[in-house]
Amino acid sequence: MSRFFSEKYAYLDPYTPGEQPRDRRYIKLNTNESPFPVSRMALREAAEAAERLHLYSDPECTELVKTAAEVFGIENNEILFSNGSDEILNFAFMAFCDDKHPAVFPNITYGFYPVFAEINNLPYVEIPLREDLTIDILDYFDTGKMVVLANPNAPTGIALSRSEIEQIVQSNPDNVVAIDEAYVDFGAESCLPLIHKYDNLLVVQTFSKSRSMAGARLGFAVGNAELIRDLRNIKYSTNPYNINSMTMAAGIGALKDREYFEKNCAAIAKTREYATAQLRALGFTVPDSCANFVFARHPDIGGEELYLKLKERGILIRHLSRPEISEYNRITIGKREDMDKLVCTIREILEEKR
Repeated sequence: MSRFFSEKYAYLDPYTPGEQPRDRRYIKLNTNESPFPVSRMALREAAEAAERLHLYSDPECTELVKTAAEVFGIENNEILFSNGSDEILNFAFMAFCDDKHPAVFPNITYGFYPVFAEINNLPYVEIPLREDLTIDILDYFDTGKMVVLANPNAPTGIALSRSEIEQIVQSNPDNVVAIDEAYVDFGAESCLPLIHKYDNLLVVQTFSKSRSMAGARLGFAVGNAELIRDLRNIKYSTNPYNINSMTMAAGIGALKDREYFEKNCAAIAKTREYATAQLRALGFTVPDSCANFVFARHPDIGGEELYLKLKERGILIRHLSRPEISEYNRITIGKREDMDKLVCTIREILEEKR
């Protein structure tokens, strides 16, 4: 770092994104992207918006908000869009945490949560998962802190039920409970139906996974109108024009193309179940996943070793070096032929070790 870098960030441990190598063609199963292209309807809407790029984008996202409100059955003032769900999550840490209101989240979860806390100089507590990698909801009752939970959790893919999350929300009436539903469309229960029942519930989603728009950067939060107003204040204090016109238009098209969205989610879930069965047949331990990835460990080969051997053979998966989960790898669900190639290659690697 330079000698000008502020001391307040000297010990910041930044989030590490998944690899995006350019040295060769890979079967890319490491960053939880959709194997399917964006909806053609979304592309058409974005192309039309490109004609107006000489104008600033609408900071209110008026048409996108209107479309989303109709799709999700909410009011316009109960949703706020952002430049990816990461931005909206950072807004939540900024808006609802301080020295008197720390954050709390699992120790094994989305790696950006501690980064958001650190960069905003906020206190936080990490709670260990159970031995089977599940969350004990009792750990999050009456915390006196902002609760942040990815559901399904990352990198495990394990989901809590809506009723379990509702118990957490009920037990923390004086603190916000933020549920990060980045992967919810692949088999978990969304908590969106609960936002009219609890004024402390914030639900965050993204277009990156189930709507094939990872490169467009579009996310949103849904909650009580007062919570959304708080987040809007943060947005307008940082970057009101945080979503470009083409992304906004593509989002409208993706929301309108419900049939394409549902077909892709169903296909990914079906391929996930197939891949899980194949990996278990090879001796892997694979928790039941409700996401577009699986979390897998094999008794005969270490997590890092498997990751490196697959990379040598042109297949990327995600290895996380944290000691508690270093024997596991997170594997994105691609198309059926991608998963067949993965399983075949792993079988060869295991045979070589024998």
